[in-house]
Amino acid sequence: MSASMYGRGGSTCGVDRNALDEISSDISSANIATCTGRVEQYQLQTVIGNGKFSTVWKGVHMPTGKVLAVKKVQIYEIMDTKQRADCVNEVKLLQSFNHPNIIKYTDSFIENNELVITLEFCDCGDLGGLVKDRLAAGAFLAEGHVWSIFTQLCTAVSHMHAHRVMHRDIKPGNVFLSASGVVKLGDLGLSRYLSSQTAQAKSMVGTPYYMSPECIRGQPYEWSSDIWSLGCLLYELAALRNPFHRPGLNYYTLGKLITACEFDPLPEHYSQELKQLVAAMLQRDATKRPGLPEITVYADQCRAKFRDVC
Repeated sequence: MSASMYGRGGSTCGVDRNALDEISSDISSANIATCTGRVEQYQLQTVIGNGKFSTVWKGVHMPTGKVLAVKKVQIYEIMDTKQRADCVNEVKLLQSFNHPNIIKYTDSFIENNELVITLEFCDCGDLGGLVKDRLAAGAFLAEGHVWSIFTQLCTAVSHMHAHRVMHRDIKPGNVFLSASGVVKLGDLGLSRYLSSQTAQAKSMVGTPYYMSPECIRGQPYEWSSDIWSLGCLLYELAALRNPFHRPGLNYYTLGKLITACEFDPLPEHYSQELKQLVAAMLQRDATKRPGLPEITVYADQCRAKFRDVC
């Protein structure tokens, strides 16, 4: 595998260049041309998320009455012409995903100098909100609940990797919850294009608390970087905080903790199976982390074992 796919040179936000090239020839320039009137089909209601260059709304698609999330990105503020074309092409690729644990991209277009992406809406917020509420209440998640959430995320990331797409920003705020208990992974691999510009954008992609040691060091990274982020998330489901969170941390100190792989033990009441999997995934050496197939089988077995631990 060429490291250039993953945060170097010609990388396109986590998508294998070959996968993107396969569909690029089928996407005409009309897909990135400015249109008019299309955004008027969506009635925007409340803001549910903000970024430096983007806003996410809860909205309604007027012709169908369907509730959706509508993301508007100031695409002309953060990209040159080629980046804009690559990004829109990539959204088209992500629209092809059809998996029960992945947020569905329903439409995308450029209007009024903004990239508009419409997505499936989850009615119970995100995992970050659940963790925050549990922490405030002093109530840990039952182990059965932890495994239920985690196994669903494993199947989502496995589907992405099978389609040669890295996520690169797995964190609680990108994991969405539905009233039926279905967990859905969102913000699929778009983190480099849809984040603020930095001099390190090609190597420092994602949220610092969930970055792998190799990413923190600015080294080439690949699929196992997503494994690290999943390990951080599994730890947080159990401990209700990120493994590397400390009061008053700055970026330098955080980087030192991550590269040294220093984190507190998980609460005693969780099983050895959970603790062992976290330790295996949070390995400083990327080559020693288990692969997703192995993790998924192991997690599914634990889900069955702890199903009634609620």
